[in-house]
Amino acid sequence: MAIHMQGRCVCQKLQYSLDLESPEKARTTLCHCHSCRRAFGTNYGLTAKVPLEAFKYESGSPKKYKQENGVTREFCDNCGAFICEYGEEAADKFRYVMWGSLDEPEQVPPKGEFYCKTRPNWMPEIKDVFHKKEIKE
Repeated sequence: MAIHMQGRCVCQKLQYSLDLESPEKARTTLCHCHSCRRAFGTNYGLTAKVPLEAFKYESGSPKKYKQENGVTREFCDNCGAFICEYGEEAADKFRYVMWGSLDEPEQVPPKGEFYCKTRPNWMPEIKDVFHKKEIKE
């Protein structure tokens, strides 16, 4: 079942769409690594990995920031909201879209968690998804 989704930054200057063959084409995960904790704060790294061809900006142009580790983050230069990120190896294949920027994020619920070893004690585990204690940073 194909789905069309829309998303935007806080001020609505950046708007985008996702056209997926099915909700399964989005792999939403919650990451507890140190990089995501610094970049997203309490939102952590709740992202939906989508094929590049499914992601399209409908209005506005994002500001881009490339980190020393090769990860590029795209965000609104007006309100500062992150829209997506991608590493050098994934740049021509995927976008990791910020789950909270989607208009209807519940259409692509989390399928897993990464770096569970560093999940804060107060944060509950997501039930019925895969859990990976750690991966190479």
